[in-house]
Amino acid sequence: MLLLNASGCLDALTAPDIASSFDAFVTKTVTPEPRRGNTPVRIAETDFGMLNAIGLANPGREVFLAETLPQLRALNVPLWVSVGGFAAHEYAETCARLDNVTIELNLSCPNVDEAPESAAEIVAACREATANPLYAKVSPHSWDLAETVRAIEAAGADGVSLVNTLRGVALDSHLHPTLARGAGGYSGPALKPVALAAVFAARRATELPIVGMGGVCNGRDALELIACGATHVALGTVLFADPGAPGRVREELEAEAARAGFDRPADAFGVAVDGVARLAN
Repeated sequence: MLLLNASGCLDALTAPDIASSFDAFVTKTVTPEPRRGNTPVRIAETDFGMLNAIGLANPGREVFLAETLPQLRALNVPLWVSVGGFAAHEYAETCARLDNVTIELNLSCPNVDEAPESAAEIVAACREATANPLYAKVSPHSWDLAETVRAIEAAGADGVSLVNTLRGVALDSHLHPTLARGAGGYSGPALKPVALAAVFAARRATELPIVGMGGVCNGRDALELIACGATHVALGTVLFADPGAPGRVREELEAEAARAGFDRPADAFGVAVDGVARLAN
């Protein structure tokens, strides 16, 4: 099992020690052109998490390739590059320029307009453009997540990342939206049941590796994602409050696995899915 950061939740160049504590570092999403992002206010706390409407702010593909990527390689941490775009060919063009990285296609950011093509069409275009490992990060909003995962697999994805944030709104004391954009991506502890359900559904549909994320705050949360079928686990919002979470979660994960009767966390892989299958039969 790999422990990763969720894209956008950690800047490796300002916190290299934290980035190095992960098994691989996932970059912020890179788009073909520079993006300033959405108008502030772009982040709002809620009772049980946070909303963000950053809007994929990044320096663009050319600056990333020429400046950011060489600096990240110097950290000697395996790299996953999050790739975004507003059409299938934009995703594919960026993928074609990358080498010796794992690519995570951001197909589900709730804070920008989406590409007109389906997730599977974008994956297919990127598969033609690169031989790098290709993961598709999809939304739990899909009406049939299992079908989406099957289509992504058929299009050539090597893995799936679940879940991205859910769309949410917070109101201020005057009953106006706190975020300038109105809605934003909701993350935090309350997202965990959604993440568990998404990973559970995806695991019943595919044998591809799955990166499970959403509401992971401790080792028990990570173990539950593994039990639902996650191959790897990513930490997101928790990093803002607890930068030392990677080491803590690793220790807690080992202890929680032992408490549940497993020699290793990996031994709990898919046991929740297997349990439902037995009941169904």
